[in-house]
Amino acid sequence: MTAPPSVSVVVPTRDRPELLRAAIRAILAQEYPGPIEVVVVFDQSTPDGSLAELAGPDRAVRVIRNSRTPGLAGARNSGTLAAEGQLVAFCDDDDEWLPGKVAAQVDALTADPAAEFVCCGIRVSYEGNTVDRVLDKDRITLEDLLRDRMTELHPSTFLIRASALRDGFGLVDEEIPGSYAEDYEFLLRAARSAPLINLRTPSVLVRWHKRSYFAQRWDTISEALQWLLQRYPEFAGQPAGEARVTGQIAFARAASGDRRGAVRWARRTLRSNPREPRAYLALAVAGRVVGADTVLRTLHKRGRGI
Repeated sequence: MTAPPSVSVVVPTRDRPELLRAAIRAILAQEYPGPIEVVVVFDQSTPDGSLAELAGPDRAVRVIRNSRTPGLAGARNSGTLAAEGQLVAFCDDDDEWLPGKVAAQVDALTADPAAEFVCCGIRVSYEGNTVDRVLDKDRITLEDLLRDRMTELHPSTFLIRASALRDGFGLVDEEIPGSYAEDYEFLLRAARSAPLINLRTPSVLVRWHKRSYFAQRWDTISEALQWLLQRYPEFAGQPAGEARVTGQIAFARAASGDRRGAVRWARRTLRSNPREPRAYLALAVAGRVVGADTVLRTLHKRGRGI
């Protein structure tokens, strides 16, 4: 009988000690017959060596520093390169894996030798509200992702063959401004290599709060999304998908107080897709009809983002 593959879980962290411990405990509590190691990567903060004491039989906890570019992308890559498992998973320090995640994802990946990457649904928690987000698809292609970001494909759901990260489609891109949307770019690049497997089960509790969605970093968001459009010319063949991204840029410009930029990007959005709601939200924020924070709070209560 073949031994179950070893799994390394990369957990980047910065200044969230209590949530971090909850995330680690949920990973270590997974009922999976193979070994699991947690690689906690401290980014721009002092490592807590006492976390290693959480380890148990076939469950290791290693604590390292981000040795690459400061920020989320560099921290994930530091952990990935240090990981010893045959499979590598990501988990944010404010999320928690639900029971059964690892076993189900490993089964799905090992059942398809051509597959490199498996995701699952999420359970979003925001201001006391909980909403399940699950995709009604078993395979995700590059075309799917160009059309729709698919928020359900959250980084804390990713489980990937280590060989694909090191010798295949590669690590997380560290050039994206502020590491914003680095997970989306990562998905696009992975899907270029092979379709992603998706499990139709919410297996990760994702906490959304102001620190999670780049509050007050609208200039960075705008810059990163423009970078993404330049990096992926394939968006030009998906007008609705391109309009979604330009609509997000329009909203970011409006939220930052750049009314002229918001109007310019909103017009570009509506030329590609007159039905794109982000363009109208951007114009409403630019015209001070509604505040950006009010829009975000309303969307997050429904388990959605801009």
